[in-house]
Amino acid sequence: MATYNLRRFAHADGLKAIAREHLLALLNPHKPYFDGRGLTLPPLSASDGINYDQLVNVLMNPDMDTPKGLVDALYFVHEMATPEAMDVLLQEAENNGISLDENPDPTAADVAVQVYLQDKGLLERKHAEQYLLKPRSFEYFQTDTHPIPKFKQPTAKALVALEKDLDDWFEKKKRGRGSKVFVYPKKDSVWFLVRHGDRLRREGSLDGGQTSSVFYRPEKYDVLVYEPTIGEIRMHACGKGEKDLFRRQFGRHVFNKEDFFPETGKYTLEPLRNGGDTSIVCTDVDGMEWVRLKEIQFFWGGSEKEIEIRKANDVFVAYAGRGRAMPHKARIIRASFQVKFTDSKTARTVTIRPSNIAQYTRDSDAAVVEDWLTKRGFILAEQEDDEE
Repeated sequence: MATYNLRRFAHADGLKAIAREHLLALLNPHKPYFDGRGLTLPPLSASDGINYDQLVNVLMNPDMDTPKGLVDALYFVHEMATPEAMDVLLQEAENNGISLDENPDPTAADVAVQVYLQDKGLLERKHAEQYLLKPRSFEYFQTDTHPIPKFKQPTAKALVALEKDLDDWFEKKKRGRGSKVFVYPKKDSVWFLVRHGDRLRREGSLDGGQTSSVFYRPEKYDVLVYEPTIGEIRMHACGKGEKDLFRRQFGRHVFNKEDFFPETGKYTLEPLRNGGDTSIVCTDVDGMEWVRLKEIQFFWGGSEKEIEIRKANDVFVAYAGRGRAMPHKARIIRASFQVKFTDSKTARTVTIRPSNIAQYTRDSDAAVVEDWLTKRGFILAEQEDDEE
């Protein structure tokens, strides 16, 4: 059930912004509930007869019998009854053949109600899009599948199966069922918006002048963005449990492989940016003589999917020689090191790709390299699972 916080309908003027016929069309499916609360809805043929003050009182004081469908309808109309959303909905109505009344000056609430009554899914989808741009921090997971398969948009059947598996997990975590996955293909990436329930909340309420309480389950939105060119998905979600759920289930249902994005993120290359050449010191690592940064790649993204590649015999020496430093904003997606091991006359290459890929020339190099990566801060500390 959507969060019940309908400020727009906290007074009669908010309800009167909806044309009478549209308001009754929205409320009439729930007539038995209003009858039970002592509010009689007038027939459409009557010229008036809506008791707006009593209707406000009923809507602002929900009880345990308040229909979920009524709460959802009011919530989405409330959220989309804004001038900005009205412009979007008018265009979507035209694109999708939704017939609006001929009122030359409809209110934003009029448009929202009419779209909801004719295509509930469209209104929900446009509402969900508002959350795409809000997340500001992401965690990244990169596939180790090579070559990276061409992305295919998931079918409706696959999305239903994905939502079912997400529901099973959320229900187990006391967050209810009802997950919905929206897919938004962009020019250079694919965005997934996951709408799901959060933990139940209890708030005090007044019902007929008597104190009471209502339970509701707030909804929550998580965002995942897939970059097909580099096989990487980034996600904004609550904790490690949710991220692991999305990593596995999106891998299973969208990419046909549950470990398409393997394990939780392990590596970071930020020490290169923050520590400069001190980040590759290896004097305290048994089995290593020296390390040089041979190549580093920065992902700028954008419509041209720009990747900046810097190569040199020693990238840090090259930067210093030109009086330059690494860019501060671009994400580091790959670094290759030339490593001189004590057991060999020639150096070997080690490549790290956050957040979970390390490539060695020899498997036997792994233990020494992992020791070095740990001491220099390239291996992320174990994260606490705040879901358990």
